Amino acid sequence: MNAGMIKKLQKLQKEMQETQERLQMTEFTGTASGVRVVMLGSHQVVDIKISEELLEDVEMLQDAILAALNNAVEVVDKTTNQEMSKFTAGMGFGGF
Repeated sequence: MNAGMIKKLQKLQKEMQETQERLQMTEFTGTASGVRVVMLGSHQVVDIKISEELLEDVEMLQDAILAALNNAVEVVDKTTNQEMSKFTAGMGFGGF
């Protein structure tokens, strides 16, 4: 490998790391039936909002919380894959 290619790869590696770090601290929201979950890109839940109507039906509340959490995880993973695929496009690696 020549020096120019090594520099490009080092720059790409630094950009990937910076993107990963930024995504880890980004807040993502998942929602379902009156429940809103805010989750960091690191999958740490930082906030949950529950509609008062759900407090009367425990089973519905549990289902809504699970659905909102799963939705938030889906949003985090989809966004992370889209951001990271920018670095692997054209390199034959595909998405993460």
